Amino acid sequence: MGFEEGMVVQELGWDSDVDEDLRNLVMDAIDDELVDEAVEAVDAVLLWWRLEDGEVADGLVDSLTDLSSTGVIWLMTPKVGRDGHIDAKDIAEAANTAGLSLTSPVDMSDHWQVQKVVRPRGARR
Repeated sequence: MGFEEGMVVQELGWDSDVDEDLRNLVMDAIDDELVDEAVEAVDAVLLWWRLEDGEVADGLVDSLTDLSSTGVIWLMTPKVGRDGHIDAKDIAEAANTAGLSLTSPVDMSDHWQVQKVVRPRGARR
């Protein structure tokens, strides 16, 4: 997914339904724990988001709070047919509303898919 040793990764939206194996893969890749509250700018945000969590745009905007100017958001959403699934057009609209660009979803586990969300090239925040 693009995680490297030494990166600081903030995790938002954790709940008992997240994929612990996937979390462990990220922690192994960065050789550290995921952080809840950032004390410095983070390199990436792992954002777990479900339909019942509210507007995806709000979650994406909140993810920008501690994200470095070159950082990325990894948006984890339930796959089609799973509880909490969010329609692809709603995710695309949310990214646009938040002023962000998004990649195509990739299945990462039995329950979750991931989309990389970035600031558009040339954007400054």
